[in-house]
Amino acid sequence: MIRTMATQSREEQADRAAASGDLATARHLLEQEAGSAGSDPSLWLKLSALRRASGDAAGALEAVERFLAAEPRDFAALLHRAMLLEQLGDRRCDQAFGHAIAQLTPDAHIPAPMRSAVAHARERWEICSGGMENRLREAIPADLSPLARTRAERLASNSAHTTRHFHQEPTEFHYPGVPEYEFHDRSFFPQLDALDAATDEIRGEFDALMRAEAAEMVPYIQYPEHVPLAQWKELNNSREWTAIHLLKNGERIEANARHCPKTLDVIAALDQPHVRGASPNAMFSLLAPRTRIPPHTGVANTRLVCHLPLIVPPDCGFRVGASTREWVVGESFVFDDTIEHEAWNGSDELRVVLIVDLWQPSLSADDRAAVAAVIEAAGVSFAGA
Repeated sequence: MIRTMATQSREEQADRAAASGDLATARHLLEQEAGSAGSDPSLWLKLSALRRASGDAAGALEAVERFLAAEPRDFAALLHRAMLLEQLGDRRCDQAFGHAIAQLTPDAHIPAPMRSAVAHARERWEICSGGMENRLREAIPADLSPLARTRAERLASNSAHTTRHFHQEPTEFHYPGVPEYEFHDRSFFPQLDALDAATDEIRGEFDALMRAEAAEMVPYIQYPEHVPLAQWKELNNSREWTAIHLLKNGERIEANARHCPKTLDVIAALDQPHVRGASPNAMFSLLAPRTRIPPHTGVANTRLVCHLPLIVPPDCGFRVGASTREWVVGESFVFDDTIEHEAWNGSDELRVVLIVDLWQPSLSADDRAAVAAVIEAAGVSFAGA
C-alpha cells in the first residue's frame, strides 16, 4: 500500500512522541492516522501496543481486532489478542490462544522474546482443548458398537482440535471414493485370526531363515541416488531398516521362501492384491536398535498393509495419522499406509514384523480389475515403498 507524505509525517511524529515518553500525544496522532481512509492496517497493531502500554487493555483489544479484520492469520496479532483477552478476564482467551497456535507450523521459527508467550499459549490451549474433548466424549451414547465408538471418539478429539484429520496422500495412485481409516477394523479381515494363531510357527521359520546362509536380507528402501527422496533420504539403502522378502512384486523369492512353507500357506489365504509387477508382497521387516522410520506415505490407497509383530522389545511404537499403537507379538493389525505414518525402535534390540499387503475391502470386483489394469500399465511396484 502506498503511503502519502502526510501519513508518514504523522506516524513519524507519533514515533518520536512515544520515544520521548509522551504516550498521550503518540496515541492521539496514531488514532487520527489509523482512522483515516486508505491507511496502512499495521497502524492499528502499533496503536494496540501503545494503548496497552498506556494501561487501556480494552482499547488495545479493539485496535488489534481492527488489524485482524485486514490480516486474520497474523500470528503475532492473534497471540496479542489472546493475551489481551486473558488480561481482561474474558473467557474467549483460551479459544483465542488456540487460533494463534494454529498458525504455527512445526518448523516455525519463534523469536526469543516471544518464546515464553508462545509456551504459555500452548499450555492454555492444551488445557482448554483437553477439557473440551472430555466434554464431547461424555456426550457419546454408551450403547455404540466398538467401531462406532472409535469413530465417535475421533470426532470428539478432532472437534476439540487435540487431533486432526489426516488424509490419504499416496505417492502414485489415488482411487476416488476409498474410505480413509488410519487403522481398519479387524472384522473386515476374518483371515487374520488364522495368521495370529500361526505366530509361533512363523517366528520359528523366521529364526530358521536367519540361520540360513543363503537368506537374502536387503535394505527396505532402495532407490537410485538420482531419484528425489524427500521422505527417504536418511534410510535409503540403509542397513538400519532391512527386509527379507518372501514375495516381492508378485514373485516368490525362493532363497527365502523355501524356509517358510507354513508362513506362505497362511499368507495364501489372505485377500492379497494380484497385480502383475506390483503385488502380492510379503516380507519380514527388521528395524535395528535406536532407529526411527520418518513420517511417510505409501504408493496406492487401493491396498492396505498388515503387520504381524514377531519380536517387539520395549520402547517400540507405530503411528498412523493421529493414532499411535504399540506392536504386540501375535496381534496383527491393518492400516492405510497412504496416510502419514512412522515407526520407531528406541530399544537396544532388534524389532521384527511380518508385513503383508491386502486389498482395500471397499473395492468391488470391477474396482479391483480397473486398479490392477492401471497399475500394471504404469509399471510401478509396491514392495519397499
